[in-house]
Order: sequence, then structure tokens, then C-alpha cells
Amino acid sequence: MIVAVFLVSPNDVRTERVEEAPELLERDGRWFSLRGGPRQPRSTDRIWDPVAVYAPDELTEEEFQELFELNKQRVPELNLKY
Repeated sequence: MIVAVFLVSPNDVRTERVEEAPELLERDGRWFSLRGGPRQPRSTDRIWDPVAVYAPDELTEEEFQELFELNKQRVPELNLKY
């Protein structure tokens, strides 16, 4: 399984397990594009599933990077080493 991290807004991040990580996914009537992964994190005190990061398709790369940084401290999967 893959952990899909959906960066919706600065205060709204959702995760779910998916079998595949396509380039585009629709959730709640909104399109999300794959921005990173899926990548296998290095083991820490536990074994992690591969992680894929999604953001709204309409965001530019700069907007995505900003959203990623805003959520990095709250979402463990965004802080892992790969």
C-alpha cells in the first residue's frame, strides 16, 4: 500500500492508503496532481509504507512548495528521509 498525502490547504491535510498513485486523482469534487513519489522512506523506529504527495492540480510549483513547507511540521510523512 501507498500512503497518499493530500495537501488541501495550510490547515487541511488528509492521508489515505491507496494501491496505486496515478498522476491525477479526484477527491471531494476536486482534482489533485501527484507532486512527489511514491517514494520509500528510510526506516526509523518503524517501517514506513511508500509515500505519495498530492496537491490541488491548479497550484503552481511555487504554491505547492509553500503549502508543503506550511504542513511539514504537522505531517510526519513529509519529514521522513528518503
